[in-house]
Amino acid sequence: MTDFTIFYTDDDEDDLCIFADAVESIPQNITLQTYSGGQNFLNAIFDPPATPYVVFLDLNMPGKNGFDVLEELRNSDYNKDIPVVIYSTSSEPGIIEKCRKLGANCFITKPVLMKDIIKSIEHAMQIDWEKFIPNQSNFVFKY
Repeated sequence: MTDFTIFYTDDDEDDLCIFADAVESIPQNITLQTYSGGQNFLNAIFDPPATPYVVFLDLNMPGKNGFDVLEELRNSDYNKDIPVVIYSTSSEPGIIEKCRKLGANCFITKPVLMKDIIKSIEHAMQIDWEKFIPNQSNFVFKY
């Protein structure tokens, strides 16, 4: 069984805890690293450069928001290929398209039910990110 590392960045402590509980219930060996806020995440991912299997990124955060973080990642020499799943309360088409254009790999509107949170995480863990090419038909995950 493969070991996975997930980074999750959000400014909401409750969301971080709920996500951690969901990861705990998945029968894979997953290491979860959570970051409260965009700048804390960027500090961790760049020094030293880290390589998680996938990053879950909230958009609406004070200071460096998810758009800022995504842009910095995609403009980086070391971390530009790390898969980024936008994990946001938004489902607005304009925001989804902006994320796709900025280089996100997938978009998931934050689920309310724990079973859907687990499904969303499992979906991201099952993707072969080296071969996955996001397009308008596969970019948004519907749980």
